[in-house]
Amino acid sequence: MTSHRGKSGKRDDQALTMEAISELLEQHRQSLADDFKTSFNQLENKFDEVRSTVDEHGQCLSSLELAADDLSQRVGELESVCANLQESNSKLTAKVIDLEGRSRRQNIRILGLAESIEGFWTLPSQYEIDRAHRSLTAKPAPSQRLRPVILRLHRYQIKDLLVREAHRRGKLAYRGQQIRVVEDYSPDVQSKASMPSTEQSWQISTTEGSNHLSSILHGSASHFQAETRSGSARLMRHGNTSMTCLHLFHRK
Repeated sequence: MTSHRGKSGKRDDQALTMEAISELLEQHRQSLADDFKTSFNQLENKFDEVRSTVDEHGQCLSSLELAADDLSQRVGELESVCANLQESNSKLTAKVIDLEGRSRRQNIRILGLAESIEGFWTLPSQYEIDRAHRSLTAKPAPSQRLRPVILRLHRYQIKDLLVREAHRRGKLAYRGQQIRVVEDYSPDVQSKASMPSTEQSWQISTTEGSNHLSSILHGSASHFQAETRSGSARLMRHGNTSMTCLHLFHRK
C-alpha cells in the first residue's frame, strides 16, 4: 500500500515537472518571438529610413544630372562665343597692326643722336615735314640708351627716297658719332620678324659732298623752326630759320 502511494506521488511530481518545463519553454518562446518582432520592426523602420534616404539621393542625382546637362550646353555655347570672340579679336588685332604700320609708313627713326643736340639751321630746299620729336620716354641718364628721333615726312615717297639715299651713301656720322637711319616699324612687326633686327641701318659721313638731299627733295626754299620742349620737337613755318634732324644729310 505504501509502495503504491510512493509510485503515484512520484508520477505526480514528474507530471508537474514536465508541465513547468513546458510552461517555461512557452514563456521563453514567447519572449524570443517578442524580441524578434521588436527587432524586425526596428529593422523595418531603419530600412524605411534608408529607402527614403536613397530616394532623396536619387532625386538629388537626377537634379545634378539635369544641372550638368544644362551647364554642358551653356559651356558649349560659351566656347562657341569665345571662339568667335577670339577670331574677331585676331582680325581686329591684325587690322590694328596693319593700321599702325600704315600710320608709320611716312616715319623714319634716327638713332644715336645725343640728347639736347637740337639747334637752328637754314636748309636750302623745301622739306615737307609734319613733325619731329624724340620717342615719348623720360630723358635718359648719361649711361643709358639714347632716345631715337622720329621724323614724319609729309609724303611716303619722300621718306622712301631718304631711306634709299641713306642706303646708297653707306655711312652716316654726326659730330663724330655714328648714327643709324631706320624704318619706324611697329613693335609687333619687329617681334614677328625672323631676322635679328627688322630695321635697316646705315652710317653716314657728313664729309661726303653736300646738298645731296636737295637733289632728292625738290622745291623752293622753305624754312621751319622746331621748338624743343621736354625732349620733343615741334615744327612750324617761321621766317628764314629751320631746325630739323634732316640737317644731318648736309655738310656743316
